[in-house]
Amino acid sequence: MAEEIHLTEPPVQRPREEAKENGSVSLQMEESNGVAAPAECISTIIPGWFSEISPMWPVIASPATIMASINSIPMLNGTNFETWKENISFVLGCMDLDLSLRKEQPAPLIAESSSNDKSEHERWERSNRLSLMIMKRSIPEALRGAMSDENSAKKFLEEIEKRFAKNKKAEISTLLANLFSMKYKEKGNIREHIMEMSNIASKLNALKLELSEDLLVHLVLISLSAQYSQFIVSYNAQNDK
Repeated sequence: MAEEIHLTEPPVQRPREEAKENGSVSLQMEESNGVAAPAECISTIIPGWFSEISPMWPVIASPATIMASINSIPMLNGTNFETWKENISFVLGCMDLDLSLRKEQPAPLIAESSSNDKSEHERWERSNRLSLMIMKRSIPEALRGAMSDENSAKKFLEEIEKRFAKNKKAEISTLLANLFSMKYKEKGNIREHIMEMSNIASKLNALKLELSEDLLVHLVLISLSAQYSQFIVSYNAQNDK
């Protein structure tokens, strides 16, 4: 666990580029502590975190909105890689932070580099840095310790994929266990219960373990409470005819 950083320095003014609708760029000063937070204590310095993300985030977004989006990413546990990756891609895409995942790192800047080159390089570096921080924040420390110290967000994601994407047997086992153990709660919504079971069956089909419609129907009937016993009897009687 990284040590939590206590910030004692007074805030400094940092210029932030904000693109206007006509394509021109203006400079705006904003307060920032200028210190990158370790993943474990990132929530303790939201203002500094927000100042890094805000140039790429709609101006109506607040630090709380950003943190809520980041917190919606599930923790990677070795059996939910596909879900984790989907959430990572969605959040980074909505926050316009996925540039480093879509494009290769720009060539190093030189004396002759244009202002556009410098701007693109800065955007990529910011995207890469924040993407890494967000991904690592949703990975348990025990798993992070077993991974290489990769500085590229794209390569870091590829490394995770190599470790977990092929672990489909564990995911299938988890989904099957959930499906066979599901029980309808009497005060719940019967439609939502059936849809939830159907969703699990769809995930199993995506993992190339196809469940027939008849099997799913029987699993749903088995999951129902005693108050639906007459309905179950009637359904079975119809099938026997």
